[in-house]
Amino acid sequence: TNGVCALDQVSLQIGKGMFGLLGPNGAGKSTLMKLILGLIAPSRGEISVSGHAPGSPVARAMTAYLPENVAFHPLLTGREQVRHFLRLRGRAVKEADELLDKVGLSDAACRRIGTYSKGMRQRVGLAQALIGNPRLMILDEPTSGLDPVSRGDFYALLDELAAHGSAILMSSHALS
Repeated sequence: TNGVCALDQVSLQIGKGMFGLLGPNGAGKSTLMKLILGLIAPSRGEISVSGHAPGSPVARAMTAYLPENVAFHPLLTGREQVRHFLRLRGRAVKEADELLDKVGLSDAACRRIGTYSKGMRQRVGLAQALIGNPRLMILDEPTSGLDPVSRGDFYALLDELAAHGSAILMSSHALS
């Protein structure tokens, strides 16, 4: 490889609740998340998600991921996009409106995503991540692009999820 040691001697166990990975850009936050998701393999060491290999069907079924920069088709509405993700996860499309309401997008559900602000697109991503009440949520810079009020609402929703047993691993380079 390129000889760069991205992570070394990391030991981490996450239970229910909210946990943060804090550090400057390039500190390895996203790399650790990709390892947990099974998107990349470690050169040594072990990783498991509730006793299952990262990226295995069982681990994927219990894990949700929200990348820093979400990308959705601009011509779909918020409702259409969430319904698409529901179908991919084998869930009923009727859950879309409840998920959009949970993230504060009920009023914009019928608008095309191309008209959404970055914060609104981020909330569509969060709605997608909430499908199936995941046991582990991995959120990479999830408040990027959110205004202060939306950020507060977002954290309140995460607090509610954590209180109901989800483990939430969230990265940020903004220490405030």
